[in-house]
Amino acid sequence: MLAFFRVGILGFGGGPSSIPLVHQETVKKYMWMSEEEFGDTLALANTMPGPIATKMAGYIGYRVGGLLGCLLALFSTIAPTALLMILLLQLLQVYKDVPWVQHMSASVVPVVAVMLAVLTWEFIKKTGETLGWVKGLLLILGSLVFIEVLKIHPAFLILFLIILVFVPFRKKGEGV
Repeated sequence: MLAFFRVGILGFGGGPSSIPLVHQETVKKYMWMSEEEFGDTLALANTMPGPIATKMAGYIGYRVGGLLGCLLALFSTIAPTALLMILLLQLLQVYKDVPWVQHMSASVVPVVAVMLAVLTWEFIKKTGETLGWVKGLLLILGSLVFIEVLKIHPAFLILFLIILVFVPFRKKGEGV
């Protein structure tokens, strides 16, 4: 799977920085899933332990090509990273004191931040379109408070929201 090979090669900075690349390949380029399905996959992948890029690759690969697709997607995601890590870290170790190498390493951080900001904005827009802006912004702000202020792990918040969806609510005045 060339899509996950590109993610494995270009996903510099770890799993979270590769999410926009996975999104680009699976939703926009190959159209293997919709925005909503990608959002659901991402949310579920965040609740499970382990690297997010491999979890998403495994699931999407399985969805597109069955067991063989899963294995190919996993290999395509992991192999480039492992090989490049060995090669580049050896090279970086040799040239770590050269100023342009130090600047190059520091320059990657803002690029990844922009990529994550763009993906975040796309999810915010999609939330506003599907849930409505008031409800969407309340959920976003509430999540921010739970995660950043109260230090509740995102998996618990996602689990709570999943349970909340399945709890039947009755309108006032409805019979038993």
